[in-house]
Amino acid sequence: MKILVINAGSSSLKFQLIDMDDEKVLAKGNCERIGIDGLVGYKNADGKEFKKEVTLPDHRAAFMEVKNALTDAEYGVISDLSEVSAIGHRIVQGGAIFSKSVLVNEEVIKGIESLIPLAPLHNKGHVQALRACVEVFGEELPQVVVFDTAFHSTMPEKAYIYPIPYEYYEKYQIRRYGFHGTSHRYVSGECAKMMGKDIKDLKLITCHIGNGSSITAIDGGKVIDTSMGLTPLDGFMMGSRTGTLDPSVVTFIAEKENLSPSEMSDLLNKKSGLLGVSGISSDDRDVSKAEQEGNPRAHLAHEILYYEVSKFIGGYYVALGGCDGMVFTAGLGENQVSLREKICEYLSCLGVKIDKEKNAAMIHGNSGKISADDSSIEVFVIPTNEELVIARDTKAIVEGKSI
Repeated sequence: MKILVINAGSSSLKFQLIDMDDEKVLAKGNCERIGIDGLVGYKNADGKEFKKEVTLPDHRAAFMEVKNALTDAEYGVISDLSEVSAIGHRIVQGGAIFSKSVLVNEEVIKGIESLIPLAPLHNKGHVQALRACVEVFGEELPQVVVFDTAFHSTMPEKAYIYPIPYEYYEKYQIRRYGFHGTSHRYVSGECAKMMGKDIKDLKLITCHIGNGSSITAIDGGKVIDTSMGLTPLDGFMMGSRTGTLDPSVVTFIAEKENLSPSEMSDLLNKKSGLLGVSGISSDDRDVSKAEQEGNPRAHLAHEILYYEVSKFIGGYYVALGGCDGMVFTAGLGENQVSLREKICEYLSCLGVKIDKEKNAAMIHGNSGKISADDSSIEVFVIPTNEELVIARDTKAIVEGKSI
């Protein structure tokens, strides 16, 4: 069975074709700048690749490019679209409506559409992509939606209700939803396998640290808390996002600078975090280079990040009543050796010990344990694979199996 995995935004469409017999990626690509000028990049498992500028007025045009690339005489990996058994879509916001992956129908699309106010850019793009995908690939081809928020739906009320007037939860569904759920779900499952234990018997803390970041506390395979909230802005400092801060900072700056809510949102989401503190970049590679060259603000940005991540982990250790395993994943979590070492130094009070040699070896896709044998918590680096989770859910649902 071959599954096409789609991750669509308002102006982009990433895709992978996965052969579920061996879970091998046959081809992958990205349609960028939809509605602007259009750019398509593609690469198959044999290493053949291309990039081309095309006209992409909408998502339908993007899906036509996907269709053409997969069946291309030179670059394609299938002879006919009938080889694609189903399509799986990543959806950012499932709200309180969707607590698990589901088969797509008109009611489901309308449900995703109703959640646009909670994720205006993401869910609007998802709805456009879903309708375009049905139009291009046909109504007969099964499609499944997998939600970033679904894995976090097990959180108790005490974790997801904000201490604001309760009426705003009732009127507008303002609450903690959490994101990166597909990633946290994948690495927690892989962690349990590496530990040789049933996930139902484990207390885990998973750290998805990249340009966007979140940490999740998982007890027996179920989320009890996560750092992102109503939106991906909550939590700790990220590439260009503030993370959690005193709400009065928002009103103070808005009043002093005469900023509108939209302008303030832009400042908090796109001009803060590593970028805001360092004044250099939201890309950690640039900040790391500057720190090595002696830039004090680049050093400060990293010190804040390590400190904030450590506080969240410590808090979740208490919330879980202990911890058996911890995972680092995503861009920085998988590749930033010093980040993992510094964070685990903070956690030494909990008995965490890192094997520096093992830690140094876990980069560029390597996966494994980095904690010392006498560490109180086993610590792992596990590359995330959200696309595979989407493909697995899609396959299961199409085959009528529970997930």
